[in-house]
Amino acid sequence: METLAFLAYGLYLAIIVGGGFVAVTNPNLVRALVGLVAAMFGVAGMYFLMNAPFVGLMQLLIYVGAISVLIFFAIMLTRPPAGGEEQTPSRRRPMAFLAAAAPVALLGAVCFKAFKQTVDVPAETGVKELGQGLLGTYGLAFELISVVLLVAMAGAVLLGFKRREEA
Repeated sequence: METLAFLAYGLYLAIIVGGGFVAVTNPNLVRALVGLVAAMFGVAGMYFLMNAPFVGLMQLLIYVGAISVLIFFAIMLTRPPAGGEEQTPSRRRPMAFLAAAAPVALLGAVCFKAFKQTVDVPAETGVKELGQGLLGTYGLAFELISVVLLVAMAGAVLLGFKRREEA
């Protein structure tokens, strides 16, 4: 049984890494979205593997279902340049890397400083305890994730307005 769990972990990890690689490196936005959806499926599989079916189902419903459809509609509603493909000038790549690395570094530093001790995880966690944990013990991390999502949405809106001005 442990070998099967290890194989499932490897499969989900490969799906996450492969989907993330496709999402980040593919210049076509629709293909990048498909990679993102694959990565989200892999994350949901990890939740199921960790015996957290509620979080896994929420991952499938919210991120795989709703968020990916929202992103797909945003891609379809914004008009691409005349070439049809997104082209990132090479001079913007270092700034894009810094913009992507800054939240990772900030969140990583906060997580390593705030959560030095491991916590005994009960065998089964109910929805009530999960909600209390998200809004109590892990409230700071939950709010930081909200801020990251807010910044991402504001950036998407800003890019949408900029494209309309250029068109």
